[in-house]
Amino acid sequence: MSSLTRRTAVFSTALILVAASASAALAQKKYDPGASDTEIKIGNIMPYSGPASAYGVIGRTEAAYFNMINEQGGINGRKINFISYDDAYSPPKAVEQARKLVESDEVLLIFNSLGTPSNTAIQKYMNAKKVPQLFVATGATKWNEPKEFPWTMGWQPNYQSETRIYAKYILKEKPNAKIAVLYQNDDYGKDYLKGLKDGLGAKAASMIVAEESYEVSEPTIDSHIVKLKSTNGDVFVNITTPKFAAQAIKKVAEIGWKPVHFLNNVSASIGSVIKPAGFDNAQDIISVAYLMDAVDPQWKDDPAMKGFDTFLAKYFPDANRADGGVMVGYNVAQTLVQVLKQCGDNLTRANVMKQAASLKDFRSSNLLPGIKINTSATDFAPIEQVQLERMKGERWELFGAVLSGEIGG
Repeated sequence: MSSLTRRTAVFSTALILVAASASAALAQKKYDPGASDTEIKIGNIMPYSGPASAYGVIGRTEAAYFNMINEQGGINGRKINFISYDDAYSPPKAVEQARKLVESDEVLLIFNSLGTPSNTAIQKYMNAKKVPQLFVATGATKWNEPKEFPWTMGWQPNYQSETRIYAKYILKEKPNAKIAVLYQNDDYGKDYLKGLKDGLGAKAASMIVAEESYEVSEPTIDSHIVKLKSTNGDVFVNITTPKFAAQAIKKVAEIGWKPVHFLNNVSASIGSVIKPAGFDNAQDIISVAYLMDAVDPQWKDDPAMKGFDTFLAKYFPDANRADGGVMVGYNVAQTLVQVLKQCGDNLTRANVMKQAASLKDFRSSNLLPGIKINTSATDFAPIEQVQLERMKGERWELFGAVLSGEIGG
């Protein structure tokens, strides 16, 4: 072989090696619609208007958080393009917005869409399209069904676990209680009610003296509260969204009804519910928490709370830090960022779900001590622990141990 032929052969081999290594590098990067070398497109649906508009702050907090992440260089070099639409807490509108996000905007996933009725309306569509419906902003128990709905996952503690915990507390502290229940007449309200009944077991039929439901279209629930008081219930389980929760707290005080009052976690925000209802009216109400309360002085010097305040000062200065929705948005956004980091350069929808189902003892910054996020291929319920709290003065006071509602166990 002449020296020229030899050089040509060496050169050809080098070219082949370069081409092979380049294609291997390219092969490591996998993208579905909504992902590229520079961008990750995330969809979101929130009730910025309508009867549940108090929750809109969650979406605004997430937008601010992703702005911060982008300013810091993004995730694995990619910027988040966060597209958030209003559905006014209307299921038909949610369907319209989900289709727009998936088919027109071509997002990689829909993240933290809010409301049990809205998410129920889009669940079959999202799973048929094989697009992640990830960390939905509702605690309905149905989001933990990986076999039937492998593209849908919850985030917050589930509703049935929460009311099972209230039931255990009632059975221990007030075994002869007469329980009056107010609940929203939809999947969200019925899920909470089921947990309460399951937790009370055989005693549910005798202990629950009244079940009163309301529609989200009603302007006020005052008449329902008056009716419940007339049953002589001495325990009131208040399963309502923020607007109606504030109305209920006010009306209970106004008519002089003094039951032991349980308020579901989704309406335990001091900023959007307790303060508007009046602190005097809310004393001794019991709820549960899984995140630090930004107005609780015990966290004042906690590094995680200082981080939260630094974030608000720079990226969301208009936020009401007493609004629990701000804390929720801040922490659920961190959880999504963790999942996307774990995805690396494999930004397929299937890998997003795989990584979301592979969280091991992850802690977003403001979870209460002892609470961790864990998921697996058979467990799509990231947060399964809470702690009881009672309204004292102008803040919630935590009490008792970290608890689990033990669904199915």
